[in-house]
Amino acid sequence: MKSVKLYTRVNCHLCDDAYEILTRNGLLPESIDIDADEELQQKFTDCVPVVEIDGKVRFRGIVNEVLLKRLLSGGQS
Repeated sequence: MKSVKLYTRVNCHLCDDAYEILTRNGLLPESIDIDADEELQQKFTDCVPVVEIDGKVRFRGIVNEVLLKRLLSGGQS
């Protein structure tokens, strides 16, 4: 199982969409509210959602489901 972190904030419809796409593709993301941590807030500001898979940032803003499926199948490193 891949380690997935979803950096998000409250009332972010793109974050909700990202969570739905990730779970639909068999992932169980750990949701992290960037507004609860000043360092994360400065790091990601308006870039949420940010999806980190196995320690590497893979998506910012919008999760492209086609690219996600390619990544999960091993087609992209």
